[in-house]
Amino acid sequence: QSGASNFGEKFSRVKFSPSLTLFGGKPMEGWIAVTISGLVTVSLLKPNGQVLTATESLCRLRCRVALADVAFTGGGNIVVATSDGSSASPVQFYKVCVSVVNEKCKIDTEILPSLFMRCTTDPARKDKYPAITHLKFLARDMSEQVLLCASNQNNSIVECWSLRKEGLPVNNIFQQISPVVGDKQPMILKWRILSATNDLDRVSAVALPKLPISLTNTDLKVANDTKFFPGLGLALAFHDGSVHIVHRLSLQMMAVFYGSSSQRPVDEPALKRPRTAGPLVHFKAMQLSWTSLALAGVDSHGKLSMLRISPSMGHVLDMNMSLRHLLFLLEYCMVTGYDWWDILLHVQPSMVQNLVEKLHEEYMRQNAALQQVLSTRIVAMKASLCKLSSSTIARVCDYHAKLFLIAISCTLKSLLRPHFLNTPDKSPGDRLTEICSKITDVDIDKVMINLKTEEFVLEMTTLQSLQQLIQWVGDFVLYLLASLPNQGSPVRPGHSFLRDGASLGMFRELMVVIRIWGLLKPSCLPVYTATSDTQDSMSLLFRLLTKLWLCCREENHITEPDDALIDECCLLPSQLLIPNIDWLPINDGIISKLQNKQLVRLQFGKAPGLVGHTVSSQFDAFVRAPGQPKIDHLRRLHLGAYPTEECKSCTRCGCVTMLKSPNKVTAVKQWEQRWIKNCLCGGLWRKMPLSYS
Repeated sequence: QSGASNFGEKFSRVKFSPSLTLFGGKPMEGWIAVTISGLVTVSLLKPNGQVLTATESLCRLRCRVALADVAFTGGGNIVVATSDGSSASPVQFYKVCVSVVNEKCKIDTEILPSLFMRCTTDPARKDKYPAITHLKFLARDMSEQVLLCASNQNNSIVECWSLRKEGLPVNNIFQQISPVVGDKQPMILKWRILSATNDLDRVSAVALPKLPISLTNTDLKVANDTKFFPGLGLALAFHDGSVHIVHRLSLQMMAVFYGSSSQRPVDEPALKRPRTAGPLVHFKAMQLSWTSLALAGVDSHGKLSMLRISPSMGHVLDMNMSLRHLLFLLEYCMVTGYDWWDILLHVQPSMVQNLVEKLHEEYMRQNAALQQVLSTRIVAMKASLCKLSSSTIARVCDYHAKLFLIAISCTLKSLLRPHFLNTPDKSPGDRLTEICSKITDVDIDKVMINLKTEEFVLEMTTLQSLQQLIQWVGDFVLYLLASLPNQGSPVRPGHSFLRDGASLGMFRELMVVIRIWGLLKPSCLPVYTATSDTQDSMSLLFRLLTKLWLCCREENHITEPDDALIDECCLLPSQLLIPNIDWLPINDGIISKLQNKQLVRLQFGKAPGLVGHTVSSQFDAFVRAPGQPKIDHLRRLHLGAYPTEECKSCTRCGCVTMLKSPNKVTAVKQWEQRWIKNCLCGGLWRKMPLSYS
């Protein structure tokens, strides 16, 4: 429901059970395969590493399987579709149930209704398309709809079928004996054809959309109005090099792409096109992205190509309609956790400010629990959006720092343990947040007295292993307070933190925790270079931080810092050495370099020598120069100008971290396990060469 404000109403979740569960309903890992001889094999991976394997015939009369596809039902069953490759033979469907009995994998199969393609029953086309070349369910979680393609040497035809429940008519004789009333009418499952194409060029590959059909306009009566949703379309690649986007149900043409070898008028009949001497370059395999705004394919020459699919499908849309559509897809990715890289391909620099503001407005309408779940994902989205415009690029550093702050806060609070097992409802971390928000005293020791310090006791090795993260907190607080007198410059990284009461509150909580830990092990405290040996740097910073936090703790009532606070912050550079914050590269990603919509050629293993939007000289201080000392951004360890350790880099934000952990402490492992799959911004990792510059 695109008009609803609550994400729970806008995107309703359909109950979908796993095919096999462990204790407590946890899904079991495994895979299923269909063999060419008509067998189905299942392998299950148990938590202890043991693999259970079973093989069963799909039916009693085994036959050759040339094509097969697998889909899943909401009830946990698996549906397998098979074809022997001949259009004269039926397309068979089977329900597969997997279970574990006495520590052995068991497979039960059941035959479902089959179908013959419409083209084989049409007298005019009976022998025209002898082979079925493509067989695919319309979605991995939709076993009721299937796409079939039959071909000859030069042409193809595509059909879309749907499995429906239909009432079985009862003979009048039996009606008189026992009348059928209402729901008692017997029902049968029957395949019905939804749509079919006319004669097409030979299809070489098919790509299906991943968006649920419920998110798109499924009314066939308005199938021609395809401006609003590319998720409606599936992609068909042809041997002449062209790609057609057609409606996923009506199979009507929505858009067309011609490769360099297939330029021709769109209305030219297929029969009149001259045949070339050799085969044209065409796609052999294709995949649509999560929101169907990009298409990746491998062609017959082994090249990987990526096509941008316009949300408007070539129609001219006003800015408000485009913004509304992109915002809807960003919200969908935020709720589901899918990557939103393909949406960024269509965001123009002029859209960024509006998208970020509207995304924040929608986020603030959600309840507190959902906001907490989505808190890091929306910050990562904002960071990737702001990279696309030179007017918002300064905020990228702030968003990355906020992600890092949230991660540190969650990790350090998770280390706190209650002193007694029969604890009250709130955890030590929750009590810390509550007490720090209630007690507004500027003296850190007075705030600390109100806490149960026994809940903060940790092993000495653990405290020492966290020193690099603690140092970052201390350095960032000092940097923020020292930059307060320059708050009129929005270009300066850290500017948004000066009005962010929630983030300043997090820093305040962490300062209290660090103070307590410093009493246990002084060497874990952040190191400051002060001009006076007697100065208590943490008390000074906490006092100034609290005054700044009091100015913006209420989001709807933000006041300006008074002159006394600004004067004290002006004196900080004469009292403490202000650290250099290692900001992430502003323009490392490739997405921002594709905005001019020109053809870009890349080569595997070579960094793209592309020029994106120019970064003005005011950002030069935050762009890493060759030969400059490098830092592990996640562990906060210095790597030197030319690191000798193997590192990995985020493909989205440029964050660099070592592949192997230099520390064996459990708390550090817990921190590092957060970043095994993705960077803190949600980007994927790539391995970097040694001594990278």
